[in-house]
Amino acid sequence: METENMCAKNQGISRETIVAEARSWLGTRFHHQGRAKGMGCDCAGLVIGVGRELGLMNNYDFRAYGRLPHAGTLEKQVASQLIPINIDDAKPGDVYLMVFEKEPQHLAIATDIGLIHALALRRKVVEHGIDATWASRIRSAWRFPGITEGRN
Repeated sequence: METENMCAKNQGISRETIVAEARSWLGTRFHHQGRAKGMGCDCAGLVIGVGRELGLMNNYDFRAYGRLPHAGTLEKQVASQLIPINIDDAKPGDVYLMVFEKEPQHLAIATDIGLIHALALRRKVVEHGIDATWASRIRSAWRFPGITEGRN
């Protein structure tokens, strides 16, 4: 399985390192299918960019999606690269798959504050807490392969 191979190659990335890399994307403007820190990205681009920068996703990319993914497209792509975990077990550096309308269509990286994501309504990558509304949008949680369980 590809995820297992990636995990074996990338041991030693801490949760703090993932969150720090995600925070380095804060303020990057929202751009559908964008993948460039400081230039433009969407929610998938943020997760892919952080994963690539830290060697957790290497050459992976997927851009065959619209603004509203359908038929489980986003969830299938996440499942091809990340490890599913229980939502209650999510920690900083893990990834949330979220719903705004009918099916999963948004990704965010968990932090000690809440989450970091490319939010189209704010037109940029932001970090904020998880209130009841945001919590209700979380459908599943995922972990990058190769994370160490050091300090959180």
